[in-house]
Amino acid sequence: MSLLGIPHHDGSPLYLADEAPHLGNRVTVRLRTSADDPVERAWVRTTYDAEPTYHEMVATSAEPGGEESRWWSGELPVHNPVTHYRFLIERADGTQTWLTAAGEVGYDGSDTFDFKVVAYAPAPAWARDGVVYQIFPDRFARSEAADGRETPAWAVPAEWDDTVIFEATDPRTPLQLFGGDLDGVVEHLDHLEETGADIVYTTPVFPGESNHRYNASTFDHVDPLLGGDKAYQRLSEAVHRRGWRLLGDLTSNHTGDTHEWFQQAREGGETRGWYYFHDEQVYESWMGHHTLPKLDHTNDDLRREMIEGPTSVVGRWLRPPYDVDGWRIDVANMTGRLGHIDVNHDVARIIRATAAEQREDTFVVGEHNHDASSDIDGDGWHGTMNYSGFSWPVWSWVRAETTDARPFGRPVAVPRRPGHLVRASLDEWRARYGWRATTQSWNILSSHDSARIRTLVRDPAVHRVAVGLQFTLPGVPMLFAGDEIGLEGVNGEDGRRPMPWHHRESWDTATLRTYGALASLRREHVALRRGGLRWAYVDDDSLVYLREHPDGTILVAARRAAGTEIALDLPAGDLLLSTAGDASGFDGVVPATDAPAFTLWRLTG
Repeated sequence: MSLLGIPHHDGSPLYLADEAPHLGNRVTVRLRTSADDPVERAWVRTTYDAEPTYHEMVATSAEPGGEESRWWSGELPVHNPVTHYRFLIERADGTQTWLTAAGEVGYDGSDTFDFKVVAYAPAPAWARDGVVYQIFPDRFARSEAADGRETPAWAVPAEWDDTVIFEATDPRTPLQLFGGDLDGVVEHLDHLEETGADIVYTTPVFPGESNHRYNASTFDHVDPLLGGDKAYQRLSEAVHRRGWRLLGDLTSNHTGDTHEWFQQAREGGETRGWYYFHDEQVYESWMGHHTLPKLDHTNDDLRREMIEGPTSVVGRWLRPPYDVDGWRIDVANMTGRLGHIDVNHDVARIIRATAAEQREDTFVVGEHNHDASSDIDGDGWHGTMNYSGFSWPVWSWVRAETTDARPFGRPVAVPRRPGHLVRASLDEWRARYGWRATTQSWNILSSHDSARIRTLVRDPAVHRVAVGLQFTLPGVPMLFAGDEIGLEGVNGEDGRRPMPWHHRESWDTATLRTYGALASLRREHVALRRGGLRWAYVDDDSLVYLREHPDGTILVAARRAAGTEIALDLPAGDLLLSTAGDASGFDGVVPATDAPAFTLWRLTG
């Protein structure tokens, strides 16, 4: 059944006149209903200092948009920095419904899923419009200089073709060192360009006695095993010469137990108050891992050293000679939180303010693998690594009937779900986060912490469908190095396999081309970056939707299996891309397919 007749609004430019209005302004909001829907009146309801107020809307003339539509317009006062709103709809028969960001409901629900307009400044354009490429430095590439470096005593040395040790119960898992370095990254930037990426994000580059380096021993310099400070400077210069951006990775929640601050703290030095010590040797750590002692962000001295001001860790790496463009904050959800203590918002605001003081267009994204809604609608993290709002719903739709992929943080496998449940999940999370925060968050199919998407789906054709969703649903695509060539892994550690540069015969080049083509289309069509999301049709195996923008509309059809024709009351469109290979222009019918397929059209009517 077509979903095009459902009342619709989102926070995109077609429906909200200003995504970042000033406090005290009034912003125009628009509502679309079907011409066949007997809507007689509509109001936008907001809360003024938590008190509901209603503002009547007026019906306006129909505007270009394809099917027969009726538009309603209203004025929303922006009284609070985060202003919630929803629509009250009354029909000719007297029935009333609410339109919330999670959909239309016929009962009086809570404000949980209200739309949001946010008066704080949005993320910079480059961070919202780009494509992120994540690199795990130890496993990406070795330069010639890496051969001359001595393996440290803590490490388990490995050759590039060795099998990754990945079981959590094996103590060698975090110690196996393949020796990738930053100059190796510089040497392969042409490959990143082939994927369409223009934002380079590396996991930590600070020294740490592990291959992942999340247990930093200092924040003052880059690990010599990666080439040191000069190598990071060379990477920054090479990235910026291409007009790209560079993101660092910072653990604001903890350090390593070999960190100079913690070593001083253990000896009773002035940094002791920077951690949570219960007695001389017992201290709080991340999830009970004693090598990751937790930082106490209620301590003013720690804040000044770590996150506040130009000389802090956050500040100084954003300036020359490194010129990092922003931070991905590790364990952002737990930073500043411990039992009854919760200064997470303070930490987020300080980090963002410090970053903005160093670079006008800096970006800060927080790691959060569950509900980040209370952390991203203010002036802290611009967005989140959107596992809950993108990864888990999409994984549940594209996963193979049988797969070895293990979901991190769950005791059971990700279930395989039908399209209507996936749509409901995507809608609910987008409602929880708000439109703008969703578009500033990362769409992730794999990361260094998860199984690989190829292992989850098994079928290369379904992998390409998943990539299509990653690049065309609201949010910023973040691909983990190796996804683009079909690299596999049953969990996060196994997924950190070295890039097989000298085994190109093993690459899935068709999928690599799909990444590049989708990145190019996303860059070319503003609707795929900033346009709204309106569902057109959903069944068990099909997700069909529109990305709408005043500058154009894109029709997207994703099918995880063979499917029949789908008739839609929409104008004609030109074919932009199809993974099926035999598609043509859109003429009112999404064609049948005999296999998984992903197709895009630009509507021209």
